[in-house]
Amino acid sequence: MNAKRVKFENLTKIFVTDKNKQVKAVENVNLDINPGEFVCLLGPSGCGKTTTLRMLAGFEVPTEGKIFIGNENVERLTPDKRDTAMVFQNYALFPHMNVFDNISYGLRLQKLPKEEINARVKKILSLMKMEEFAERVPSQMSGGQQQRVSLARALIMEPGVLLFDEPLSNLDAKLRIHMRDEIRKIQQEVGITSIYVTHDQSEAMGLSDKIVIMKDGLIEQVGSPDEIYQRPINAFVANFIGRANIILATVEEVKESTLVIDVHGVKYETAKTKPYNLGDKVNIVVRPESIEFGKSDFEAKVTKSMFMGAHHEYEVNFFGQHLEISVNNPMNKTMVKINENLKFALDPNSIHIL
Repeated sequence: MNAKRVKFENLTKIFVTDKNKQVKAVENVNLDINPGEFVCLLGPSGCGKTTTLRMLAGFEVPTEGKIFIGNENVERLTPDKRDTAMVFQNYALFPHMNVFDNISYGLRLQKLPKEEINARVKKILSLMKMEEFAERVPSQMSGGQQQRVSLARALIMEPGVLLFDEPLSNLDAKLRIHMRDEIRKIQQEVGITSIYVTHDQSEAMGLSDKIVIMKDGLIEQVGSPDEIYQRPINAFVANFIGRANIILATVEEVKESTLVIDVHGVKYETAKTKPYNLGDKVNIVVRPESIEFGKSDFEAKVTKSMFMGAHHEYEVNFFGQHLEISVNNPMNKTMVKINENLKFALDPNSIHIL
């Protein structure tokens, strides 16, 4: 497939309410998406991710800014004139048409020869492993099967950019994970540029080459899943991707590429993210799974103790704040009960300074 680059320049969308009040849904978004890249727009409801996708698709007109697909400036083109295809949340299949006819609908509108249509549908059914479903209508299929038909119908148009608007939110948890893996596998096979809107962190982590975290119409951070998780730029990103303990510390010593910080009387050496001075107060992020259970740097009273099978979740009172601790493979460790004291340390390699 002919994967295209996507670029947003100073993209802004302002909606006017019934009371003539202006609401900035998207504000000054700049983003460059490489050909063949899978990018997730991630954020809470109302952050602007869906509006951004709809502007790219042509369903909304930007108030300001430019949208490029390949080298073409497209923000004034209608949706049918753009080199995109959309996979919707509600599948949007024709209920009276069978799978073959649903998938081939766009090609028939283009008045392609029947032989070419048949060949392309056969090829896409094979890719989706749905050859035996060709004669079924949507009511005879599960939600996951219908979503695969919706994906096939988008892919068969061979667009330069494939758009996903929360396509898995109607599926149950187990099927959602399976379909997430299927979408990623197919996207990598065909090499198509894909932009995917979701508010589900694990979906974004499992699918993306690059995650774009949005809040209040603005981009907070862009990076690979591991960059976003391990090196969040601020407290919002740290708390939105996974779970985060944010702890106040003091800079004790400044070295060339590391800092020595004091955390409630215990010293840790960690990577330096920017220039600091002695005595500076800093916020550090420590993920619950990066806390070393059983070590004796700290001792704190347990306020929550929950056995979850593969891991054990604790919450302790840590100098007046709630600290979350996640212990993997808890079968090998002694369980600590509520109101008992738990010993632990912070893993210096996993400390990130905001």
